[in-house]
Amino acid sequence: MGRTWLILSALVAGLALGVGATRLGFPGLPDAIAIADGVGGVWLDGLRMTIIPLVVSLLITGIAKTVDSARGDRVAMRSVVTFVALLWISTAMAALLIPALLEFFPMPADAARSLAASLSTSAHVEAPTVGIAAFLRSIVPTNPIAAAANDALLPLILFTAVFAVALARLPAAQREPVTAFFDTIANAVLIIVGWVLALAPIGVLALAFGVGARAGTSAIGALAHYVVIVSSAGLAAWALAYPVAVLGGRVRLAAFARAVAPAQAVALSTQSSLASLPPMLKAAADLGVPRPVARVSLPVAVAIFRVTSPAMNLAVAIYVAHWLGLALSPSAIAAGAAVAAITTIGSVSLPGQVSFLTSIAPICVAMGIPIEPLALLIAVEMIPDLVRTVGNVTMDVAATTAIARMSPAAGDGETEAAEAALAAVAEPLPAASAIHLDGVKS
Repeated sequence: MGRTWLILSALVAGLALGVGATRLGFPGLPDAIAIADGVGGVWLDGLRMTIIPLVVSLLITGIAKTVDSARGDRVAMRSVVTFVALLWISTAMAALLIPALLEFFPMPADAARSLAASLSTSAHVEAPTVGIAAFLRSIVPTNPIAAAANDALLPLILFTAVFAVALARLPAAQREPVTAFFDTIANAVLIIVGWVLALAPIGVLALAFGVGARAGTSAIGALAHYVVIVSSAGLAAWALAYPVAVLGGRVRLAAFARAVAPAQAVALSTQSSLASLPPMLKAAADLGVPRPVARVSLPVAVAIFRVTSPAMNLAVAIYVAHWLGLALSPSAIAAGAAVAAITTIGSVSLPGQVSFLTSIAPICVAMGIPIEPLALLIAVEMIPDLVRTVGNVTMDVAATTAIARMSPAAGDGETEAAEAALAAVAEPLPAASAIHLDGVKS
């Protein structure tokens, strides 16, 4: 049985055991809940300890790969700029859409209260509220080490991104040893994450037991509500692909829909943008995109950028705040949006469960939101992940049509760069293969 199904089974079993124990009046229920909270808390702490080193190392190596993809190649540079712009646009859409959806389609009040009360007391904190001036002053760290120690993720990520860009400007002899060092750290920490995730069924079972015992059956409806709300952010980013193709790529809507359908089918069945690359290249050819342009733009997109990820990751964090009844200030949402957009680059080629935790936990920390609910939400990530993958594949092809209109026919040098990009995409991440997790997050 795949790990995803094991975690989902643990969620269902934990909720059922918790609800059953409460309704049957199990005499040792308080002690059982305390033990379950302890076990689940230890598992969550194991994940927390990896967040800072993993975010820093992945961001540095991710930005290095982005700069290397764009260096010396006009098509790749246009691709990087286009996809970065689309990442920020989709993130801004989610920052506006999700609070509005939760306003008009909130979680049932009883379920929200029950779920908020079902978490351990360590999860109950107040979301930070700061003015816009204080927020702007807070994003530039006076001491990056202190920012890391205090879990100040946004200033730490800003410093790391600036450092990575500066590092990319150094000569190769100076740059490559540093990027290799952080790549080694990332791989080592990913192995640790794999060890922690190997215990995920136990951790999720323990946490779900506590939630089921305290919240009852309302937890089930709330999880379904979560899937609908978070998937809406991905659907919005997915829908954005069609005007990008029509207005930016000047292709007909029906022609684009027909051409991209086979790639969408592969994405739906495999949940992998990488597996969808061949039909994406075919779709680009059918839409008249020059082959050298497609063979640069699409590999860059698959390897580095996932347009639905920042939107859906931010949606998860906003939903958790809604779950806990935390009012988010505009500055908190802005901080989360910035972290979501920037850290997406650092999630390159990570397995699904690793990417879910490492991408969303920093957003929650930056917004002052507890990460305890993520341990339950990861178990139902399969459905939103389908939206992620199909939306990413659709946008990759759409953006490529727009990039083709901005790009002259690529020469031999750019074709060689395309082959190198394809080879880089095909190369698996060592730590990802070492920890034997399901699928690649797209």
